Amino acid sequence: MFLFYDNRLYFVMAYSWDNRVSFVIKYSYDVDNNGYLDERDFACLALRAAIVDGKGEYSHSRLQEYQHIMLSMWEELAELADFNKDGKITIDEFKQAVQQCCLGRKYDEFPQSMRMFIDTNFKMVDLNDDGLIEADEFRFNCVMKFAIDDIEAVDEAFDRLLSDDDRRRGGLTLSRYQELYAQFLGNPDENCSAVYLFGPLEFSLQ
Repeated sequence: MFLFYDNRLYFVMAYSWDNRVSFVIKYSYDVDNNGYLDERDFACLALRAAIVDGKGEYSHSRLQEYQHIMLSMWEELAELADFNKDGKITIDEFKQAVQQCCLGRKYDEFPQSMRMFIDTNFKMVDLNDDGLIEADEFRFNCVMKFAIDDIEAVDEAFDRLLSDDDRRRGGLTLSRYQELYAQFLGNPDENCSAVYLFGPLEFSLQ
């Protein structure tokens, strides 16, 4: 089957709320890429965060710290989104939970599990630990997360993401990242700047 879209329609579909949430599930939570979330995904996220935080160095104590964070996050997320209590969160269940808990809300109004994940994600993107996500760190995160063959599209996305204050600072602070992430999940408007938080998105049929 062949589908043809004009540029505007494709843009709307790629940056629609539904597609953005699908992106977060696929590239941020579903680490083993099996199409649903379970406790193992968060155990894998704990190890990933510990290794990234240690710049490749392994620390058992650091891993234990992230295991506590990620498994606590899983327990709360399962309470919110595992509606049939089968130990798995499907894409539809996750979207329903995000719609109930995040749509139209600010970061401070998000469930604790979501806020913890956002803060941990910022720390993993901020590779030099200076409290700012800069262009090079944004590029690195994009190309490591999903398939991209055009670095100019990544740089354009970063530029569109930034406010004048962000440009003066040279990037995104934690508080600004929290604000944008909340809009990425909670603002259905595909024209808000937050849609570029993870770079140039592609529309994918579910």
